[in-house]
Amino acid sequence: MKPYRVLLYYCYTTIENPEQFRDEHHQLCIRLNLLGRIIVAPEGLNGTVSGSPADCEEYMRIVKADPRFDSLEFKVDESDEHAFQKLNVRLKNEIVNSDLPVDPLVRTGIHLEPEDFKKLKDEEDVVLIDMRSNYEHSVGKFKGAITFDMENLRELPQHMEEIKHLKKKKVITYCTGGIKCEKASAYLIDQGFENVYQLHGGIIKYGLEAGGEDFDGKCYVFDNRVAVEVNQVNPVVIATCYRCGSPTDRMINCASPACNNHVTLCENCGDEHQGTCRNECKADPNLRPYDGTGYYAKETRGYSPLLGYRSQQASMSH
Repeated sequence: MKPYRVLLYYCYTTIENPEQFRDEHHQLCIRLNLLGRIIVAPEGLNGTVSGSPADCEEYMRIVKADPRFDSLEFKVDESDEHAFQKLNVRLKNEIVNSDLPVDPLVRTGIHLEPEDFKKLKDEEDVVLIDMRSNYEHSVGKFKGAITFDMENLRELPQHMEEIKHLKKKKVITYCTGGIKCEKASAYLIDQGFENVYQLHGGIIKYGLEAGGEDFDGKCYVFDNRVAVEVNQVNPVVIATCYRCGSPTDRMINCASPACNNHVTLCENCGDEHQGTCRNECKADPNLRPYDGTGYYAKETRGYSPLLGYRSQQASMSH
């Protein structure tokens, strides 16, 4: 049993006073010593936080006690340390950036629990579609899944031409924790796709509850861990080193702050090239020291969650 927990969650629900809720939620996280990233919007709540088992249990209890989050599900993973350096609770217009003209509270694809997804995914008339960004699926994806060369979900409409011939198939969308699929599956329905499903809880829940079978590679995550193991049944490595082409699933950020590319880099190339993706990056005068992880947290000097809260208050008052 590892000493920390990582909670991944989202919930589409109406939050009538999101600014007040954001402030109260930030204070709750400070009280429970949680670190992470949380987005509050009029349409709901989305977050990943880490903390001690006891603090995470109390956080889940308090959130679930609010009737607005009755349907919220926590994906709970273990970690050797805090998965974040800071606490950010931000107010935004959407809980995941999409700009798609859909409302998940009105209509989405049919939610498949992990075991149901496992049974359905290999049927002949089923197509899996990855709704994540290119750097995410480059390090791991489901066997045979369709992927798009896109930076974020806003670009989904530009890729409809690539899949328009699949409108009569059973289409299952998937993403890291399920949140992108709420809007992506709704958008596919609006575009005339007839049988749309989505993997409920995403890749993470599938790994935790169903063993992760047929997920090739690792799952990219937006915290210090960078990428995590999912498949406990038939794991394979699908990514190759950005520099030498050898098989690797080590995902890093380039050590050059001016570049900061998400790339896969094997241990040998990481050591030899100081964690950079190209020779030009090595010449960056601000090159960050490479510690073997390829993860570079933002400067935390003088930071405390309470100071972060106060600075937000100050910016909101201007």
